[in-house]
Amino acid sequence: MTSERALTHRPVEREVLSSQVKDRILTWIVQGDLPPGSRLVETRLAQQLGTSQAPIREALRDLATLGFIETQPYKGSWVRKPTKRELIEAVEVRAELEGLAARLAATRRTDKCVTELEALLAAMADAADRGDAHEQARKNTEFHARIIEATENETLQRHWSMLEPFGRTYITASAEGIDLHYLGDRHRGILDAIRDQDPDLAAERARVHAAEVKEMLENFDHPELREEEEADLR
Repeated sequence: MTSERALTHRPVEREVLSSQVKDRILTWIVQGDLPPGSRLVETRLAQQLGTSQAPIREALRDLATLGFIETQPYKGSWVRKPTKRELIEAVEVRAELEGLAARLAATRRTDKCVTELEALLAAMADAADRGDAHEQARKNTEFHARIIEATENETLQRHWSMLEPFGRTYITASAEGIDLHYLGDRHRGILDAIRDQDPDLAAERARVHAAEVKEMLENFDHPELREEEEADLR
């Protein structure tokens, strides 16, 4: 006789809310609204975001796993910035994921996908014209996310989403020192290869794109990119 075990799952709505909360807190961290060392109080965040403490707790746990938050038992949680080494390591992994993503996107792309990528590229240029670094970073992220979506590969999407915050941190941190138009124009070659349905070229250009980011990171000096781990926050 087969015994049945009760399976417990978090409600879908709760999972979605936790993801939204995580993205909101991450945005505050990346944009500097929550600088390194800022203490994160669950009750205060829940009040600010209009939620219960449960999704806040789950979001903080996920951000701690990514390395954007430091949590100590009985002491609470604080914001930390990833080190330059952590960002470089993330870019190395992303290079392979995005190379595969560009290959699959070129094979499976639709006219709708190309149109949306064109619009995102234009939005990056518009943000650069206005000198809006945060909006440019947001559209930059959406551009890569749209390519990932075009792969129709949920496993790839899941692994890429874990590394996406590191890319967003780099773009925001570097915005003051790098030409925003240059950051946007670097995506044109990837888009052209996807539009032409050339998977080999798309993959190569995506990897070159990531390699250039790695090189810029290695040579970039910015206080937001910490070389050493922060001292224990007490």
